[in-house]
Amino acid sequence: MSLPAPRTTNLILFLGCASLLAIAFYLEFVQGMEPCLLCQTQRFCVGLVGLMALIAFIQNPRTTGRRSYALLGMAFAAGGIYFASRQLWLQSLPPDQVPACGPTSVSYLMDVLPFWDVMQKMLQGDGNCAEVHKVFGVTIPLWNLFAFGGMVLVNLWQMLRRA
Repeated sequence: MSLPAPRTTNLILFLGCASLLAIAFYLEFVQGMEPCLLCQTQRFCVGLVGLMALIAFIQNPRTTGRRSYALLGMAFAAGGIYFASRQLWLQSLPPDQVPACGPTSVSYLMDVLPFWDVMQKMLQGDGNCAEVHKVFGVTIPLWNLFAFGGMVLVNLWQMLRRA
């Protein structure tokens, strides 16, 4: 059995990211789970990893280009690991240490707060991020942590492979 070509690997990575986003939108719009600020930031990271994979699939670059896209994909996935870990940390805090909750609508926050305050909230989360929602018995940020770890590994493989 041979390993998939770099272009095929990028397509698989893109489809995986698209599937993760589809699941997130299903949980939001069908199951009614309101995404917190860190969830939205993690979605953004998934989208960026998927975008890098899609561009690399379409462009089908040679070694240097493939490695550049893979490095960017790894960086975005590493950011996702940070945000998923931060959310897991918030979920592990005792109730009296959880930060105050705030609105989860980014558009509302942009209307009432300066841009840098909104960015800080998106990067740090708030009390809403400490709510625990499970899918198949596992918290959503833990699923995301596993997914981002996989994205890092696939991009690392794309970066180091010879073919």
